[in-house]
Amino acid sequence: MNDLYSQSYSYSNLFLAYQKARRHKTLRSEVIEFEQDLGNNLSKLQLELIFHTYKPQPLTTFVIRDPKTRKISKSHFRDRIVHHALCNIIEPFFEKSFIYDSYANRKRKGTLKAIRRFEYFSNKISKNNTEIAFALKCDIKHYFDNVNHNILLTIIQRKIKDAKIIWLIKIILSNYGNNTGMPLGNLTSQFFANVYLNELDYFVKHKLKAKYYIRYVDDFVIIRDSFKIINEWKERIDRFLNENLMLELHPDKSKIIPLNRGIDFLGFKIFLHYRLLKRRNRRKFQRKLRENITLFETKQINYDKLYDFMEGWIAYAKHANTYKLRQKILTEFETKFSGEISSKEINKRLVHGTTKDPFCC
Repeated sequence: MNDLYSQSYSYSNLFLAYQKARRHKTLRSEVIEFEQDLGNNLSKLQLELIFHTYKPQPLTTFVIRDPKTRKISKSHFRDRIVHHALCNIIEPFFEKSFIYDSYANRKRKGTLKAIRRFEYFSNKISKNNTEIAFALKCDIKHYFDNVNHNILLTIIQRKIKDAKIIWLIKIILSNYGNNTGMPLGNLTSQFFANVYLNELDYFVKHKLKAKYYIRYVDDFVIIRDSFKIINEWKERIDRFLNENLMLELHPDKSKIIPLNRGIDFLGFKIFLHYRLLKRRNRRKFQRKLRENITLFETKQINYDKLYDFMEGWIAYAKHANTYKLRQKILTEFETKFSGEISSKEINKRLVHGTTKDPFCC
């Protein structure tokens, strides 16, 4: 336990971290450049960590609108290797303390499992829509920008006693700001986000004794059959966040809503017996589809990439009541690209001996 730091910079751990960092990014120039002298580059990184001379490269910051405006701060590839190397070692110490119903950035969790859990809770407490129930749907105001480094480090040090690991965490955090905030887009930010709000999870589960609680990063929901009780919980949660984590609930996005009106959660509007895809998600898909078509027409991506994008969205959209929408979009797509065929389509036809529409149903 006291020698975690040497485990973090071991060559085997750095190589594993490199493999994780390059996943789905093998064609990026910075990855290709690093791989041209892979052994030496990993060894240099290892020496920097051993002798405490490691310093991360400045973050590359850009703004995306999908549809809300967000600032993304991207780390250099070699720094992302360090992030993975750190999380490989310390994540197991925290994972076992996370509550079951925390669903972001964890193995065997994710958005769809969170949605199914929400539906299970909703049906249970409303007795299959025969009794009135409410959802407290909350969002934390500017969460990633307001995480306090000192509080985060205090939480981490309850489990991690290795001073050199703490030094590395401080180096990573200080690359974004002096004492507050974490960059959106970093693996360490995603992990630390769960560590920080695990304090909220324990307050809700053990102090408030709320049974039906689900959290996905800073987006969380509690279901209860009493408006009075759930309103009291909302006030106590806001006070806990302010006093213990220097955070606050978003005043416009934290509301108590009757379940039968439908709850906006993780990209869907969820009713007791069906789901709708939120309008902004449809607009986001249409915008990205146009962007991908432009990239294809200007030969910046091949048809396989365009096909993969469409296939991924169809798989996502199937989790809502979107049959007519999917059919309309697919008809337009197939008409426009009737002369194209992807390697996946070829393989499916070879395996199944059919020309059946691979997107169907």
